[in-house]
Amino acid sequence: MNIFIVYAHQEPQSFNASLKNLAIEVFTQAGHNVTVSDLYAMNFNPVSGRHNFTTVQNPDFYKQQLEEIYAFDNNGFAADINAEMEKIVWCDLLIFQFPIWWFSIPSILKGWIDRVLAMGFAYGGGRIFDKGVFKGKKAMLSLTTGGPEKMFTKEGLFGDIDMLLYPIHHGVFEFCGFEVIPPFIVYGVAHLDEENRKKYLDVYKDKLLNIK
Repeated sequence: MNIFIVYAHQEPQSFNASLKNLAIEVFTQAGHNVTVSDLYAMNFNPVSGRHNFTTVQNPDFYKQQLEEIYAFDNNGFAADINAEMEKIVWCDLLIFQFPIWWFSIPSILKGWIDRVLAMGFAYGGGRIFDKGVFKGKKAMLSLTTGGPEKMFTKEGLFGDIDMLLYPIHHGVFEFCGFEVIPPFIVYGVAHLDEENRKKYLDVYKDKLLNIK
């Protein structure tokens, strides 16, 4: 199996880094192939614009989706985007590793979605959901939160975690045809002691080993 991890955290000593490193270790030891896009280390530019492309569909009016379709038809994506697209095509399993920020994903990861999952390449022409481009591939979120689990329930202060993740699960992964694996969530990561951090890592290891 080919696994592509898109990692969005600045700190190499963070628990997000530990989760990412564990996934690399577990999958590699199991005989799988792993590649990682460390967005901060790559200085990935999350801002879309004409720099997304080497082609120009309309020099007088910029509409991103039209430029994306034209670039897809004419091999016109910039090198940084094309490299990420190749990793998606290559993988069987896509994992986003990130901390929840402001009830959502970090902007650098949102920018990766905006730039890389381009029309023509990732969707378009009716190729969405059950007819999605990436049907047959799997995708999963692995993430950390600042607050405890009880805050991310329907009755909790922050609301149901499934509601917060729905725009990515349904609006990105399922929209593009991925089969969604239930997320792995580490709650209140800043308040965990070493014993509980190890427990989370053990549970994550078991989850990864059982992905087929």
